[in-house]
Amino acid sequence: MDSKTGGKATHETSVLRHQQHLQKQRDVVASRMKKLAAKQVAITKKTNEMKEKIKKKYEDMKRVLDEDLQITLTQLDIELEATEKLLEDRLEECYHLTQELDLELSNTGAKVKTKDTDTQNAETEKRISDTMKLTDPDLIQMDEFRNEQLLSLTINLLLFIRSQVPVTKKLFQSYAADVVLDADTAHPKLIISPSGDSATYTDTWQDVPETESRFDTTLNVVSKQGFSEGRQYWEVEVSGKTYWELGLSYPSIPRKGREEDSWLGRGKESWCVEYYNGDYTAWHGGVPHELTMLAGKKFTRIGVYCSFPGGLVCFLGADTMTPLHCFCTGTFTDTLHQALCPGHDNEGTNWKSLKICDASRSAPVL
Repeated sequence: MDSKTGGKATHETSVLRHQQHLQKQRDVVASRMKKLAAKQVAITKKTNEMKEKIKKKYEDMKRVLDEDLQITLTQLDIELEATEKLLEDRLEECYHLTQELDLELSNTGAKVKTKDTDTQNAETEKRISDTMKLTDPDLIQMDEFRNEQLLSLTINLLLFIRSQVPVTKKLFQSYAADVVLDADTAHPKLIISPSGDSATYTDTWQDVPETESRFDTTLNVVSKQGFSEGRQYWEVEVSGKTYWELGLSYPSIPRKGREEDSWLGRGKESWCVEYYNGDYTAWHGGVPHELTMLAGKKFTRIGVYCSFPGGLVCFLGADTMTPLHCFCTGTFTDTLHQALCPGHDNEGTNWKSLKICDASRSAPVL
């Protein structure tokens, strides 16, 4: 065999090994996709089973508890929707990788040189390794403790009916966050209480230090501490106000200038619900969602619930735990901070403060 023939044989052997390697890795990704799909089915099944158990308990309750049942089931559906969105994102990432591997498989013939094989293998393994870490099904878990706790609460409610407090209220109280507003971020026309638990609009421009973190055109303030894992719930008293905005924000939200991106919900960096003269609107990415079914309704407190594992931001009328609007984001990309805007004076109707409440305790019955 001459050197030319031997070189060709070596090249063909190398190409074959490379194709076999790619096929093996593609099979690994395909297997991961099956596991993610199975995870989705399992979570859906468990969620539906939990819904049925809770429903049976609610069927034994008095007619006055029917609304509480619907709220509880809605919350489970919302969490399921958020988890499904996350699983769909992971499946799509695996699908894109399989397409890339298919393309490499189809181009491994004459275009692949022996000396390039090791480099291509290393690059492919790096892409696959990164995708395998990101799409590990074990990272996507149902909160079994939360579901069992929810079921236990419905049983206790059936046995000891003492109040009209919704079950989800008790559950969310266990996620209550200690929120302290950061006065260094507040617009100069906001007065932040010494304890950082309220924000009040004033016509007077406050003599405050100029900082990069301070909002200079929008009446916003954000919390001192952010969070990047777990579940958080907080409540704000809004009674007596005609204009306010509440939500969550990444640290990257614009603070300066007159562009609307610095308003809550107007950019990709924040989510909010706005109340203005009786109308509610949810905002994210500059897209308004008019909540017409809530027109004219008033709440004493507004609750904001965030689930980092589920990529969920949910706004509720905390008096009755009525869902106002929920955003299913899939994956959060940064630390989140609580954010609020007490609004301008609105022709003398909106001077009251926005006050952060102790979300671990129910509001007193007046």
